[in-house]
Amino acid sequence: MAHSARRDCPELPDFSLLKRLARDQLIYLLEQLPGKKDLFIEADLMSPLDRIANVSTLKQHEVDKLYKVEYKPIISTSDQLCFLIRPRIQTVKWICDVANADKAAGKFRRYKIIFTPQKFYACEAVLEEQGIFGDVTTDEWAFYLLPLDDDIISLELPEFFRDNFLMAYESCRDQVAEGEQRAQKAEIGNVFLIDRDVDFVTPLCSQVVYEGLVDDIFKIKCGCVEFGPEVTSSDKSLKVMLNSQDKVFNEIRNEHFSNVFSFLSQKARNLQTAYDKRRGMDIKQIKTFVSEELKGLKQEHRLLSLHIGASESIMKKKTKQDFQEMLKTEHSLLEGFELRECISFIEEHINRQVSMIESLRLLCLLSITENGLLPKDYRSLKAQFLQSYGVEHLLTFYNLRQMGLLVEQQPGETLTVMETKVGKLVNDKTAGKLTDAFSSLAKKSNFRALSRRLNLVPKSDDEYDLRVPKDMAYIFSGAYVPLSCKLIEQVLERDGWTGLDEVTRLLNCPEFAATAGNGPDVKAKSDSQRIVLVMFLGGCTFSEISALRFLGRERGYKFIVVTTAITNSSRLLEALLR
Repeated sequence: MAHSARRDCPELPDFSLLKRLARDQLIYLLEQLPGKKDLFIEADLMSPLDRIANVSTLKQHEVDKLYKVEYKPIISTSDQLCFLIRPRIQTVKWICDVANADKAAGKFRRYKIIFTPQKFYACEAVLEEQGIFGDVTTDEWAFYLLPLDDDIISLELPEFFRDNFLMAYESCRDQVAEGEQRAQKAEIGNVFLIDRDVDFVTPLCSQVVYEGLVDDIFKIKCGCVEFGPEVTSSDKSLKVMLNSQDKVFNEIRNEHFSNVFSFLSQKARNLQTAYDKRRGMDIKQIKTFVSEELKGLKQEHRLLSLHIGASESIMKKKTKQDFQEMLKTEHSLLEGFELRECISFIEEHINRQVSMIESLRLLCLLSITENGLLPKDYRSLKAQFLQSYGVEHLLTFYNLRQMGLLVEQQPGETLTVMETKVGKLVNDKTAGKLTDAFSSLAKKSNFRALSRRLNLVPKSDDEYDLRVPKDMAYIFSGAYVPLSCKLIEQVLERDGWTGLDEVTRLLNCPEFAATAGNGPDVKAKSDSQRIVLVMFLGGCTFSEISALRFLGRERGYKFIVVTTAITNSSRLLEALLR
């Protein structure tokens, strides 16, 4: 089932040190408030904290009780309160309310705020305005990178996409230039920094690899998922860690869902055969079997049962007629065919109020693939959406337009005109005229032109064999190769951007790969040169991770994915609804 990697693939570095460093720093900060204390944790920090320092570790360092920040009066009776929070004004104001309520009640406590990943002056200004700056000690827990698996590192900043727009290319280039002056051996051969707005199409497509579907339905948080009774076949829910240590999950995580059941069935048969070996054994053989094999078989049996249960739940939700029609519509949008039929499907979806997020997702996919909606279509679809889901979503349409996700075509803005403008901008680069001009073009999509030049939508002449995929398009049933991953593939093949001039003109940003290779022959490269770090600013999907793993197996690379957060279409759009 799982595709075997090339034998010459390099070994990845051990990133567990990052977790240990974060834990040690947090413990040091907690000990700055000696004695027993209650710890208040912001909701989106609970999962990362559990991966770094569990409850027993916190108890060892005199944390008495743990509470979730809920923006209401607290029930703690402790004399010392510690708050682990993001640097948000709302949360700081709530802490001020807690401290001022204690003052009014004549209650004396000590307060400590630990900001992560850093503290902002604006937050300290609120403490001063509220008159408690001298009553509170503040510090920062510089927790930035959390290893979720052998090849995935996340910043676990789910609001990064909404709150920030960051291009780190210039900084990286300066560091590379500085590094060239030093004689030291590189451990990573290639670095890519990809801003999410380079490729919005990929996260807007329905995920069909197993890990992506688990995330869509059960919500993977910080590498963990909670399976409910419908999966566990009991009256209890169960929290499960999803990583390469789970042997069953590791085999199916990157597979197209159509292949998963056959693998699980074969796994169950193999497991039964292993159990049946006990028959006919003598006492000595049974003793060896129990001590060496039985525990592993029971663990594998438990995991197999969970993933079969999860697959059955996915099957019920994702193989219905509506979902199949949804995939057909997505594929038509990616190919640019039957657009009238696609719009009719979107209208029906909106008017039936099937799902607001799904309706928005299809609208955005239509807009990006077609470089905006025709004015009459935009007005009609917008009116139907507001009538169906509420006029309060006028702000949603504004946010989507600002991000370039759902826009109206302007008169005369044909693809040819757009390409001419972009070409002129690239030629003006040395004149320093890019800033204003690019800001006006940054919200335009050149997807169709990029698709043609990079062959993002494979020709459908032959039937695509999902059991033996031939390229990264398998993650979308053979219909589409993620633009983000295709760019990486092309740059690695060329050892740079040579021959990709037309592509760079259409990307609306400078090339973002820093390479350190000695030619296109992978076999001639050292292990370090075949280790590739890809950082997604604004989140990446499990589908993209699966595609990069496939590319690594095929070409002898090992990819390390660093991301501000794991995202999908729901998270991408929900961030704009808040």
